[in-house]
Order: sequence, then C-alpha cells, then structure tokens
Amino acid sequence: MSNKITAAITGISGFVPEDKLTNFDLEKMVETNDEWIRTRTGIEERRILKGEGKGVSEMIVPAVKALLEKKGMDAAEIDCIIVATVTPDMVFPATANIVADKVGAKNAFGFDISAACSGFLYALTQGAAFIESGRYKKVIVVGADKMSAIVDYTDRATCIIFGDGAGAALLEPREDGTGIKDSILKSDGSGAQYLRLKAGGSAYPATAETVARREHYAYQEGQTVFKFAVKGMADVSAELLERNNLTGDDITWLVPHQANLRIIDATANRIGLPREKVMINIQKYGNTTAATIPLCLWEWESKLKKGDKLVLAAFGGGFTWGATLLEWAY
Repeated sequence: MSNKITAAITGISGFVPEDKLTNFDLEKMVETNDEWIRTRTGIEERRILKGEGKGVSEMIVPAVKALLEKKGMDAAEIDCIIVATVTPDMVFPATANIVADKVGAKNAFGFDISAACSGFLYALTQGAAFIESGRYKKVIVVGADKMSAIVDYTDRATCIIFGDGAGAALLEPREDGTGIKDSILKSDGSGAQYLRLKAGGSAYPATAETVARREHYAYQEGQTVFKFAVKGMADVSAELLERNNLTGDDITWLVPHQANLRIIDATANRIGLPREKVMINIQKYGNTTAATIPLCLWEWESKLKKGDKLVLAAFGGGFTWGATLLEWAY
C-alpha cells in the first residue's frame, strides 16, 4: 500500500444530443459521399445540439448531474469544476461557472481550459494537481464541445469531421496506488496557421467583414494536421510508456482522441496494441473535440476493472498534444 495521495477517476458520465447527422445527410449538403467519409475518417454519423440559445453547458449540465446521481453526491460537495472546451457558452463568464450555478455547486470554484482536442488531458492533469496538493477532495473535470456552432456546413473539409458531446469525470484522492500515474503534455503554437478559428478574439474582433469572410468558423488544413497528429499522438504515447518502463503488453486499454481512424490505428501500432484493446466510437459521434476521451471512458466503464492500466492520448488544434497514464480505481 502506498501512502502517497494520487488523483483517481472515481466516476464518469457523458451526454450526447439526440439529433443525428449522418454521412447521407451530408451528401445532400456538400460534395461528398458516405464511402469517402467512412474510408478516410471512420465516421458514419455525429450528434448535433439543436435549438436557439443552447450552448455547450446544455450538454455539460446533464452529464454532471448524472455523475452526481451515480455517485450519490450532493453538488455542494464539489470543490472545483474545470471545463475543457473551445466552444464556451460565451467569452466570459467561464462555462465552468455557468455549469456550477446550474447544478447547484455553491462551494465550487471553476474555470475553463482552451486546448482544443487535448483539452480533457490538460484539464485532467490540472485537476489531479489540485487533488494531489491535499487541499481539494472532489474535482469534476469536463471535456465538452458544441462544434456545430463553429463548423461551416458548406466546407466539406471540416463539416464531415465534427460532432457535439460532453463527458465529465470525478477526481478524488486515493492512497492505494490507483489513479493518474503520469502525464506528458506538449504544445506548438506554430501550428495555429493550420488549425484555428481566426476571428472573434482580440486580434480580429467580430465585424461585418470577418463574418462575410467566414472567419468565425473552424479552419483546417487537413493533410498537414493529419501528419502532425499521427506523429504527435504516437510519439508522446511511446514516450510515456518508455518513461514508466512499460510496454504495450502492460496496457489494458488505449483511449485515443477520436479524430480519425487512421490516426488511432497509427498510435495503437506504435505502442504495440491490437485493435481490440483500443476504445473506438468515432463511427457514432465523430470528433467531439475535448469530449472524445471522456465519452469513450463513459461507454467502456462497465468493461473497466480496478487496476487496469490505460493510456489516454490526444492531439489538437494550434497545436496541442499529450498522453496520460492512469490505473483504473474501481
């Protein structure tokens, strides 16, 4: 038994909207087809949050409430809420604060993290540090995005990829050695030109011109991002295992960001994991940005056993990437 405090995921929940956008729906919107999308990305459909005035918090709140109900926990017990998202309800206040108010977390402080598809890993590492400090006992880490709000549905390079969803994890202290073991997080701002949302910030505030130039939509240079993502996710996962004297044989599950099936396969191959040890749900939800990893954990929760070793790996816009090693706590 170890006396060192670690931060462990002790509960997981998720939420996806009911409305589906299939590849066949997209065939009617842009010049593409089901076979092309499936063979190049692995995506068959994605979920879309519809309704005026519904921001990303509309998906986070039910995910957090379901998590609290599952744990038999009162919202007042939450110390902190961290929301990883690039589609906040508004520039400020933080979506985390809006969520805290909506779920009744009166004693929690909250903030948002913007790291695109790597956001959940960044938030998880931050939340773990709060737990390991001994000051906080219950931290909720959320990965959520309403990508339909920033996707141009006339741009076939991006509209086929993204969907909406939210996942929430509860972090609590453990002294049995389970929990988050290690994280390697990286970023490279020179990648901003290849994957970004140009307007709406302080550099290019919203004007009639920025709207006319469609600069408030996500832009991606697909081939360049693909090459960086394959190398970034695979390299950092291999580095994480090497640093912890582990091989693929020691890992129960790879939990990869769901951006593209070929990127997922490349990462699995690099660390020597067969497809049956890889969590894949991209066919159902597409790329939900910060939500992909927690949504996988939520869907696979019943298959996870205490002591299972998991590698979580992600790559995101601008660029961000990373990998986390954890031992499942329940």
